[in-house]
Amino acid sequence: MNIFRSLIGRVWQDPNATEVVKISTGQLYLVRPGNIRSSRECIYNDAMATIRRVPGVDHNFQLVITRVYEEGDQELLEDEEETDEERVCLISEELEFRTGKTDGEPHFVWRDLDGDVDEFYEYVATGTNEPTRAFFETCMYRAMYERKYRQSADHTQDSDFEEFFYKPPTQKAKSTPRRKVSGKSEATPARSPPRSEASASKQVTPKKPAAPRTVLFQSSYPAIVEQPAELYLWDGPNEDFIPQGNVIARIVQRPGNGFEYWMLSSNEQGDLLAHRISSEMNQRWSHKMLSLTWNYIQADGSGQSWLFRFLEEDTFGAFLQMFTQCLWESLHQSPWGKAKADEQNYAISANEDVEMLDVENEDDDEDEVLSELDPDAEASDDEEEEEEDGDVPEGLPTGERNSQLTVGYKGDRSYVVRGSNIGVFSHTVDNGVKYHATISKLATPKGKEFKPKQVMLHDQDTKMIIMNPTDPNSLFSMDIERGKIVEEWKVHDDITVDHITPENKFAPTTREQTLVGISHNSLFRIDPRVSGTKLVESQFKQYISKNKFSGVTTTAQGKLAVASEKGDIRLFDSIGKNAKTALPPLGDPIIGIDVTADGRWVVATTKTYLLLIDTKIGDGRYAGSLGFDRSFPANAKPIPRRLQLRSEHVAYMGHNVSFTPARFNQGKDQEENAIITSTGQFVVAWDFAKVKKGRLDVYEIKKYEDYVVQDNFKFGDDKEIIVALQNNVLAINKKNLKKPTRHSLGGAGPGPSRSSIVNAPY
Repeated sequence: MNIFRSLIGRVWQDPNATEVVKISTGQLYLVRPGNIRSSRECIYNDAMATIRRVPGVDHNFQLVITRVYEEGDQELLEDEEETDEERVCLISEELEFRTGKTDGEPHFVWRDLDGDVDEFYEYVATGTNEPTRAFFETCMYRAMYERKYRQSADHTQDSDFEEFFYKPPTQKAKSTPRRKVSGKSEATPARSPPRSEASASKQVTPKKPAAPRTVLFQSSYPAIVEQPAELYLWDGPNEDFIPQGNVIARIVQRPGNGFEYWMLSSNEQGDLLAHRISSEMNQRWSHKMLSLTWNYIQADGSGQSWLFRFLEEDTFGAFLQMFTQCLWESLHQSPWGKAKADEQNYAISANEDVEMLDVENEDDDEDEVLSELDPDAEASDDEEEEEEDGDVPEGLPTGERNSQLTVGYKGDRSYVVRGSNIGVFSHTVDNGVKYHATISKLATPKGKEFKPKQVMLHDQDTKMIIMNPTDPNSLFSMDIERGKIVEEWKVHDDITVDHITPENKFAPTTREQTLVGISHNSLFRIDPRVSGTKLVESQFKQYISKNKFSGVTTTAQGKLAVASEKGDIRLFDSIGKNAKTALPPLGDPIIGIDVTADGRWVVATTKTYLLLIDTKIGDGRYAGSLGFDRSFPANAKPIPRRLQLRSEHVAYMGHNVSFTPARFNQGKDQEENAIITSTGQFVVAWDFAKVKKGRLDVYEIKKYEDYVVQDNFKFGDDKEIIVALQNNVLAINKKNLKKPTRHSLGGAGPGPSRSSIVNAPY
């Protein structure tokens, strides 16, 4: 391999050389030895293989297999199919890389780390000569060496790469690998390769601690990033952030625990706090203030709000970048380097402060400017609240709790599921709700009682489609006037119905009979009029992979948005075709999804934040079109916007955020102007006009005496909100929601104190 040393040196040491080596012709196969039917599947019939540097991360490289298109094929794919142009994997010894030949052509084989243990990829390098093959192989071993030992391979010998040569499990060498240090070879213990790109981005030489500052943290834990900052703690009684002094903000990876990262704050006296990085932190970045705020909920349920203010824009950016990578890795349980470039950019852009595009520049309201460190300065409101109109029904069982709410479209009714019963509530002339009746003991046509999983109004509110969790292959149609389930619709023998939605957003106000359903990996139309099973075979799209679909919604024209537990979102123009747009996951499971009638905006709900997507394509040949109709250019994905509660307000609430599925207000010929959701005892509403202007943290809130199960606007009304509590149903006018303050949130909040997690096991 030393014959390539001079050639490698010229490429490897050039910092501008993103690509180290490339093989331009070949085919990619996925090999499954245990699968008799498809043991060797061709993924790309024409592909090139590249070894590429990981941007911004020293000593890390990727093996990239890219599909090659003939002239005209790329354009056709953009119009008709989801793009799957690259397979990327981080180069490490975990790949079990090896070489050989297939039908006389050289090939490279490596493990599919995302697949089963015996699945692997095979790249057949057709037409490649022996020197090129050997050079590619040498570069692979060199990349493995640098990743493992975090140092240049310039002074290595061929023997230093032998530990990376693939050997069958029974033949694996147990000898201690040798490493070159300062031109000398010394024996070193075998070390596992680092599990993330973040851990390779900053080298910290372990130092022998003179004396541990606390019993929790060892100074040998390498800091992935550390930056000087000012630390603040929210003082609830005084409604202000109180300075805690100058500190060093650090992120560390806990050894031996995979993708587990912690954020620390330390000064000369020791560690002040240590909080595990997760979505529960409710983190919020301010580029204007160079600050990070987050929450910590203590064991007794009391909440704290902390703030780092960084001293320079560069230090703020470096900390934000590494925090984003660590959170992404903890959610995906996968190295950051395995994500495609557009996926990385998409995740990072979710934390950027960028104004919405194509929104009219209206004059700011008087409450538009709120201080970053005193968000409630202008949030007082002394108006008296109107009494809410609610009714506790006597006919519903007291041993159960309300679990679902659906608001009538055409009629003046709302329906609340409680156990195996449904409470019917009428909307009064004074914009209230009144208990009307109870539909008791829901049962299948064969008489088996059950508790509904999901309900949906249908056929001008004359029917209710009900999902039975014990029979996931069928839907049940209830005649609302009779208060009885009259039909069972068997959808498919082998495909379950996990979620349903109307054929289009306003279909329940019409006589439309079909509806849309999804399983964990398929999307299909359901037509109750066809004989036999009700799934329409001609309008059915199924994926081979485990997509874990978790929600579906439709526009007024019947275009579809589908979300998943993985966090990705797919936009379809119709059922049966591939998605026009596939937005990558940030990593948090999506528990609900809604779309504006025109398809311009999508709001997806995760546990701790809402994700708002503008589907209008801004650049490229399809600029002005929506992502439902055309694919976004690979380098111009939409910027996801996070709607979340300010950490100071969460500290008053005293519990972690747990949102219910968010909804736009809706009505025919009515533009959406609000987004509503709830968490715990609180109803939360965003002014959509302000959100589109970039004011993502301007919202109003209302606290109740009981937990909110679900809330939604009355159809065609952007003021009246129907709220289902665990044991009550209410109507509230939107004007009675208040700006979040200590008073409106119903708590004094904690005073300044040191985080108790420092005294907890690490």
